[in-house]
Order: sequence, then structure tokens, then C-alpha cells
Amino acid sequence: MIVAVIDGLGGGIGSQLISQLKASLPAGNEILALGTNSAATYAMVRAGAARGASGENAIRVMVREVDVIVGPLGIIIPNAMMGEITAAMAEAVVTSPAAKLLLPVAQPHVELVGVAAQPLGALIRAAVERVEELAKAERQKA
Repeated sequence: MIVAVIDGLGGGIGSQLISQLKASLPAGNEILALGTNSAATYAMVRAGAARGASGENAIRVMVREVDVIVGPLGIIIPNAMMGEITAAMAEAVVTSPAAKLLLPVAQPHVELVGVAAQPLGALIRAAVERVEELAKAERQKA
């Protein structure tokens, strides 16, 4: 299974996701870092991603090649993350055939009604647990 972690700005959320995924997923699963900028990609690769790429085109191409996409909610909202998410990036993520696991991190112009606020650490743990479940289900199919 190939898991893409997408993040922007400094890559803090993505780095935390990758370090926990790397510790939790069995061998044979690949974790990719897809950053909206080189600083985010660099931080995520340092956290343990097998490979990394930066920018709009890298995200548009690679989301078609992965099984799971993990990242903050902003990756599907054009102009989120201080404008780093382009409309093309958001569309590529949303239309990707990959499963999408999005952390409901607060966005200044979007409110998720009915979703209780949780600490970032809890959201990351929940995302990692869900990726583990998906990896286990894929192994059982094989």
C-alpha cells in the first residue's frame, strides 16, 4: 500500500503523521511526502517518508498513484493554508481514487458543524489507526 501524506507551510502536521505511520505500519507499505512547498516536503522526509516531492504538479500527478491520502482538511479547500493550496491541487486530491483521511483542523473560513474539536495529537492518532486498518484489510485481500 502506498500512503501519501500531504501538508504545507512548515510540514508540522505531516511530519507528525509520517513519524507515527512509519512506526505503526508493517514493512512493505510506502509513505510518500507531498509538500505544497519544499520546506514542508523536507520536514516530512526527515520524519521518515520514503520519498518526497513538492509543488502543484507533483501533488496532481502522485495522488493518482497512491492508495491512501492523509492530511489536514485544508488540502481539499482552494486557497487554504495561507493560499498554498491551489484549486488544481484541491481538485486533484478530491478526484483521486485513493481513500482520503482528512484531519478536521480548523480553517478560518470553514466551520465543520457537528464535529467536536479535538487536540491535534488525538486526530493524528485516529488517522494512523485508520491507515493501519486499511493496510490490514489490503493484506487480507492479497
